[in-house]
Formats: sequence, C-alpha cells, structure tokens
Amino acid sequence: MRTASAGPEIERLITLLAKLPGLGPRSARRAALHLLGKRDAVMRPLADALADAADKIRACSTCGNLDVTDPCAVCAAPNRAEKEICVVETVGDLWALERAGAFKGRYHVLGGVLSALDGVRPDDLNIAKLIERASDEAVTEIVLALNATVDGQTTAHYLADKLEPCGVSVTSLARGVPVGGELDYLDDGTLAAAFRSRSAV
Repeated sequence: MRTASAGPEIERLITLLAKLPGLGPRSARRAALHLLGKRDAVMRPLADALADAADKIRACSTCGNLDVTDPCAVCAAPNRAEKEICVVETVGDLWALERAGAFKGRYHVLGGVLSALDGVRPDDLNIAKLIERASDEAVTEIVLALNATVDGQTTAHYLADKLEPCGVSVTSLARGVPVGGELDYLDDGTLAAAFRSRSAV
C-alpha cells in the first residue's frame, strides 16, 4: 500500500484508515487526501471527536451497548419493558432496532456469533451474562434477533438450549419478504422462510 512521495505520517494515516470496514487501500488514500485538504473543517474536528470518544465512551456493563454512561441510556430508561430482552450480535444491530422503534424492552449484545471457522467459542461471547439476566423472575421473554446466517442460526439454537432451564419464552424474529420486496428478486432462503412464517390475512 506504499504511496509514492508520501511521508511516514501520511502512510500511517492511510494504513490506519484502511483498517476501517469498507475502506480498502484506494479508498483510504482518497479519504486521507480529503482530510488533509480540509484540515480545519473536517480533520481537526474529527481528531477531537475521536479523542473524546476514546476517553469517554464505554461498554455498558448490563447490556453491552456503547455510551458515555454505565448503565447506558437504554438500560437506565424507566419506560423500557423489564420482561423482554432482545439479543443482538453487535451494537450496530441494537442501534438499527432502536431506529426502527419496534422494540421497547431491554437489549443484550452478544459481541458476535459462534463460528468454528473463525474460532469463536461460547466463552468468547457475552452468554454467561445473558443467562444471568434471563434467570431474573421479572424476565419472561428472550427475543433472538440474530442475523439469518449459518453462524447466526447456530448461535440461536445454542442459546435456546442454554436458556431452556431459565423458564423464559425464547422467540426469534420472523423471516420473509421485506416491505417493498419483489418475489422474483428474493433469494431461495428468504422465500422459504416467508412461507414458513406465513400468517392469516
């Protein structure tokens, strides 16, 4: 990824930017040039925001969300339903569900999914804390909102087995045709899931 005529400082900037998801070497070079061209308007405020975030943002000890407070704003909100916990893979998934506004209970971030290929085992995920939370008699339902991948489904089955002794209802998100989706463009797995999750009109 060596850039012709670039000093070590620029090389370091490009190398670090290339580690961000969605940014390859070329995109990282373009981003670096953009930042350097707009130092006062973008680069310095971004550097300040990154330093501020590194100092103040932490993982919530209850659910795993990221916030400046512990517990996070979602866990501290008095109007959230205590009886439902929605399990997600990442903080990004939690934020997506919050944007949708469809869930008003509590969350639990696993920190990934089980994966034999990537060497991710149960001990690598935030499962023990989930079992502890599910054992609270105030909790009646665990919603598994995991991605519809092989690893996601493997993790969901593993969690369902682990949660059985807790005496809570374990549910998962419905799978099927997205709003605005056309059948001809959907993959076979989505269509099959849509048929399994069909309901009365």
